[in-house]
Amino acid sequence: MSGGGGGFRCSWGKMGRGLNEAIARSVVGRYFKLEARNSCFTKELRAGLATFLTMAYIITVNANILTDSGGMCSMADCSAPPNATAGPDCMFKPNAGYQNCLSKTKSDLMVGTILSAMIGSFAMGVCANLPLGLAPAMGPNAYLAYNLVGFHGSGPIPYRTALAIFLVEAFAFITVSALGIRSKLARLIPDSVRFACAAGIGLFIAFVGLQSHQGLGLVGPDSATLVTLAACSRTNPETGECIGGKMQSPTFWLGSIGFVIMGYGLMKELKGSMIYGIVFVTVVSWFRGTAVTYFPHSPLGDERYNYFKKVVDFHKIQSTAGVVSFHGFNRSEVWVALGTLFYIDVIATTGTLYTLAGIAGLVNDRGSFEGEYVAYLVDGASTVVATMLGVSPIATYVESTAGIREGGRTGITAVVVSFCFMMSLFFTPLLSSVPPWAIGASLVMVGVMMMGVVKEVDWGNVKESASAFVTMILMPLTYSIANGIVGGIGVYVALSIYDQVLSFMNWLMMKMGRKVVVEDQNQVSATAANAELTSVL
Repeated sequence: MSGGGGGFRCSWGKMGRGLNEAIARSVVGRYFKLEARNSCFTKELRAGLATFLTMAYIITVNANILTDSGGMCSMADCSAPPNATAGPDCMFKPNAGYQNCLSKTKSDLMVGTILSAMIGSFAMGVCANLPLGLAPAMGPNAYLAYNLVGFHGSGPIPYRTALAIFLVEAFAFITVSALGIRSKLARLIPDSVRFACAAGIGLFIAFVGLQSHQGLGLVGPDSATLVTLAACSRTNPETGECIGGKMQSPTFWLGSIGFVIMGYGLMKELKGSMIYGIVFVTVVSWFRGTAVTYFPHSPLGDERYNYFKKVVDFHKIQSTAGVVSFHGFNRSEVWVALGTLFYIDVIATTGTLYTLAGIAGLVNDRGSFEGEYVAYLVDGASTVVATMLGVSPIATYVESTAGIREGGRTGITAVVVSFCFMMSLFFTPLLSSVPPWAIGASLVMVGVMMMGVVKEVDWGNVKESASAFVTMILMPLTYSIANGIVGGIGVYVALSIYDQVLSFMNWLMMKMGRKVVVEDQNQVSATAANAELTSVL
């Protein structure tokens, strides 16, 4: 039996053929419609593994980004000298106590990421019967870490309240999906802003990956020009400015090699290319006594190394699960964030699901696909689960195309993805030991892939191109996704005013012209009637 996914063979011998036939005829096979969708169990198994390999990077990337917010860590976690108290700046300077709290938070968020991806993917497979993997989305996680909560809690909204915003947004998404008005809301946003939003988020994520605290360190702060070329061998621990040795950072060059590995793998369409680059940089960084080690001979390095040596360990979430709080919810920043996240969720989810269903050949002549209604509900419900676990909203991953190209057509693919995430729960010590310069390379590559939508913008139309450009440029330069969206829509509306006023004037003139014509006709009719009456008399 061969499916529509490029002629992949379903069986590899009598054993595989027998297994496929047995499962296809079983209750499981009939439930997932294996024969109806021209697929088989071994093909679905291979597709699930391919999808997991291409999206597994989110486990460490998401945890690292969210940890930048500080999570539930506060000044109370800072170490202080004897007979002294720690000040607020302890959260922004090297501090053993605060770094220890961040390490625990990172492990918590890693488990939360895995669990939410595991539950979301399983629900998508079993409930919607679609071959799609779900996990915390890139974009909303950066929005939480750098816009809402801010780096180490320096933003306007506490971590607890940010999670409450995600929770409310998830229920709003479930509501509009259940009522069937989601697609109508998506069409309200100008196409130029919609396309530019994805590209702008890509630029924002890449900018984060180029900085030192969560990336390669190629870009650094400068008192005169705000940002400048860095990758320095020595930096000021308080300001982050370069002290000496520009472009001489060993970790930057190691991370750059990882970026090249990812790029080459994607060029050759190798499945798991992102993972290969991250693994190479990470393994090299695990050797102690080198210039690129993640385990330097220091108290913090020793603590990291001791946890790393456990290799297999099941970490229980200690500080980030169930901490949602609506305290301080009646603030303007909260409602702006809620609107921004809701817009991103509606646009991104609608576009991604339709695209992936189309690639899988599941879209019918009416433009819909089987399991569509349930898929949107699963997406929203998974975000509720993720929020209660302390992580950012869930999204359907475009990396699911890897599994679809392997022939995945049913929910069994998503169930296999879920199983793979479950197995990764037991390797938290290894996953939490991925260095920032390995993550940074993957963030830049994610930015590269998200820029592809700019080709959809009509650059010959100034109204479209200007609004798209403002959307994209404001996101990284103002460090805010919301600013980019508001700015882009504002420019689009401003450039549309002339056309709208002209259209209104034309409509008004037509109305007035019709009224005059009707009055003239009435006068003529009245005159004719009077003349006829006079002649009769």
